[in-house]
Amino acid sequence: MPISTVAAVRKQIEAGTPDPVYLLVGDDEIEKSALAGQFADLVDEGLRAFNVERMHAGDWTSGDKLSDGVGGLIAAARTLPMMAPRRIIVVLQAEVLFAPKRDSAAADRALESLEAFLEAPERETSLVLVSTPLDKRTRVWKLLQKTATIVSCGILEDVSAAQRWVQDRMRKDGVQIEPRAARVVAQRAGFPEKPNDKGPGGNLGRLRGEADRLLLYAMGQKQITMDDALAVAGAASLQNHWALANAVEAGEAPEALRQLTLTLDAGTQPQMVVGQLGMVVRDRFPQEAVEYGVNAVFRTDLDLKRSAGDARVLLERLVVELCGARRGARRM
Repeated sequence: MPISTVAAVRKQIEAGTPDPVYLLVGDDEIEKSALAGQFADLVDEGLRAFNVERMHAGDWTSGDKLSDGVGGLIAAARTLPMMAPRRIIVVLQAEVLFAPKRDSAAADRALESLEAFLEAPERETSLVLVSTPLDKRTRVWKLLQKTATIVSCGILEDVSAAQRWVQDRMRKDGVQIEPRAARVVAQRAGFPEKPNDKGPGGNLGRLRGEADRLLLYAMGQKQITMDDALAVAGAASLQNHWALANAVEAGEAPEALRQLTLTLDAGTQPQMVVGQLGMVVRDRFPQEAVEYGVNAVFRTDLDLKRSAGDARVLLERLVVELCGARRGARRM
C-alpha cells in the first residue's frame, strides 16, 4: 500500500473513496487526532452512532485485555455497516497492539489474529490505527507497509525539515517568513542539524508552540523577519551549537557549564546533549581518556532514562567529569 500524506487522505475522505486500513503515525498528536476525526465525515451524522467506533488500545495493558480488545476490534470491523456505505473503526494508541507492554501467549495470539485481519480486511470498513512512531525493523511494520496506507504526521528528523514545517505553518495563516527566521524557530525547538537514527529529531510540541508564539507576536504582519524571530526566541537561539562540545574538548569546565545552561534554556533535549558529548568523547578525546569518558556518558544516559536525578544536575556532573578527564589526559 502507498505512503500517503495528510492532504491526500483528506481528498480521499471528501471523495468518499477511503482505503480499508490506515496507519496514522508520528509525533504530531494534534494533526493525527484531527485527521482521525475527519473519517467520521464518511458517514451521515445521523448514522454515526451505529457506524463510527473509537477504541483506546492504551487500556489493553495485559495479555488477556489485549486479546479481548483485539477480538472486539476485529468483530466490530467485520460487522456490516447499518444503512450506510461504510463503517469506521478508529483505534487510538495503536502502538500497544504492535508492541504489547507484557509478553504472553495471549498477547502473541492476539497479534496473530490482528495480522490475519490486516492481510484480509473488510472492504466496507475503514480501520484507522493512530500510533506513535513504530520500530521499522519489526515484522508487523513490514506487514503494515503491504496492507495499510501509512500517513506520516509530524515526523521531523532534523532542523531543515523543521524549518520547512515552520514555513508551511506560517503560509497557512497567509504569512511569509524569512528562511533564516524559520531556522531559528526550528533550532529553538531542539532539532539537530542532521537526522538521528536513534530517536526523534526534536520536540514537535515545542516547535508548534514557538511558531504560534511568533505568529502572535507578529500579528497583522504579512512578513516575519529574522529580527522578529530573535525578539521572540531570545538570545539563546544565537548560541553556537558546537560551543559546548568545543569547551568540553578544551577541558574548560566554567565555559562548558555556561554553554550547557544556554543549550538547555534554548530547549535542547537532555538526550541530545548526551549524544553530542558522546560524539566528542569518541572523536575528539585522546585515546587515554576515551574509556573513562565513554563510561561517564553511558552512566549519565542510563540515569536520564530511569529518571535517577534532575536532568540538568546529571548533565552538569557529566560536563565537569569530562572536562576533568580531558585536562588529566593533557597532563600525561
